[in-house]
Amino acid sequence: MIIGLGMDIVSIERIEALLGEHGDRSKERLFSDEERAYCEVLPHAALHFAARFAAKEAFVKALGTGFDQGIQWRDIAVVNAPGGKPSLTITGKALEIMQTQGVTRTHVSLTHDPIHAAAVVILEAAD
Repeated sequence: MIIGLGMDIVSIERIEALLGEHGDRSKERLFSDEERAYCEVLPHAALHFAARFAAKEAFVKALGTGFDQGIQWRDIAVVNAPGGKPSLTITGKALEIMQTQGVTRTHVSLTHDPIHAAAVVILEAAD
């Protein structure tokens, strides 16, 4: 049973500016070690950081909390399977709240073009 749906779109230029202005400090605050390692080796890293940023926003929208109640950006991470399929790894306060709400599965889809990155997150509970 679907119990949450979230969607977000972000300007890649906005994320490029954020990363350019605050560099490693913003990357460390917003993204997991695994996310940084994945994105930083790609030709247009900001595009991939932007998609992950959108996924985190979409997740907290689906959860219905926003970044309140102690949820940190790094509590939500996008990881890729060997074939490239993205999934979410949830930890910390985000995991606590997710479990309290009965969420048993997460689904994420990412997309981007040269200007925008977007993500959709579905939260599911056992029937």
